Amino acid sequence: MVRWAKDGGTGRVGTDAEVAWIADGTSIGRTITAAIPPVFEAYATVLLPYGGAGQDEHDRAMLALLSEQSADQRWWLGYLHTGADDIVFPDAPKVTLYADWPYVLVEAGPEQAATWRRGGPGSFWQGVLPNLMFPADRSWLVSTLWDDDWTCVGGPAGLVEGFLRHPALRARRVALGDDATPPGHQAL
Repeated sequence: MVRWAKDGGTGRVGTDAEVAWIADGTSIGRTITAAIPPVFEAYATVLLPYGGAGQDEHDRAMLALLSEQSADQRWWLGYLHTGADDIVFPDAPKVTLYADWPYVLVEAGPEQAATWRRGGPGSFWQGVLPNLMFPADRSWLVSTLWDDDWTCVGGPAGLVEGFLRHPALRARRVALGDDATPPGHQAL
């Protein structure tokens, strides 16, 4: 088992076994199941802001809602290796998801999700959040695909409602068969 050590903490580096449920439940396309397996009660997309104070508020709101849902669990954090974004642990083994994209997957928590990645100029979306997050019990999944300017969410109805109601987030509900592309945006 490969482990990480950073900022006084340690944890496991994930393998394909930890993300098999995602890989087996998703398929390339424009529905929410391109990013989120069809195993959840509710789904949504959340638009990404483009840097600045709006980005920080967005990231804090996302983490607050997710933390309320899974306060006492470790999370799996996935950092997509795009060549431009900070993957936090560049020498760690990678897992493969979606269209054969490599991710560094580490077991940590919301504190690390908020602080490990460097945001700002030079990063793809300016924000610090990982591209992939889910708790140990797999009760929700948040995934930002490489070529989208929105995040896909699957989880309990109450969590999705929290995203829809939060004033700092621009979220919309998505049904399994619907095109997940937010209005006015383009899936690449």
